[in-house]
Amino acid sequence: MNAFLLEYLPILIFMAIAAVLGLGFIVAALVLAPSNPDVEKLSAYECGFNAFDDARMKFDVRFYLVSILFIIFDLEVAFLFPWAVTLTDLGRPEMVFSFWSMMVFLGVLTVGFLYEWKKGALEWE
Repeated sequence: MNAFLLEYLPILIFMAIAAVLGLGFIVAALVLAPSNPDVEKLSAYECGFNAFDDARMKFDVRFYLVSILFIIFDLEVAFLFPWAVTLTDLGRPEMVFSFWSMMVFLGVLTVGFLYEWKKGALEWE
């Protein structure tokens, strides 16, 4: 049992070093980093309104639409990279099926993108 536990000793040492380094960097940043908030640093950033106002304030729904479209196309790229890497490792019938499956997937996403574009969802007034 002792020999079995000794095999995990390098992992335990690695985790301890990682924890000490992580905590050390956090403490060093808290101690050494300057903290001079000025008017510019405390102003609203990108969204156009103060972040600490009423949580029930109304703003445009297009913000959500653009963020959902970003997530959809971001996931498309996340599926596209592993597919492209493994495509050549497949046999001939699997490669043809995989290629056309991805073309259907990209076609559906393209039709959806064109629909959103035609409806004016990407126009910011």
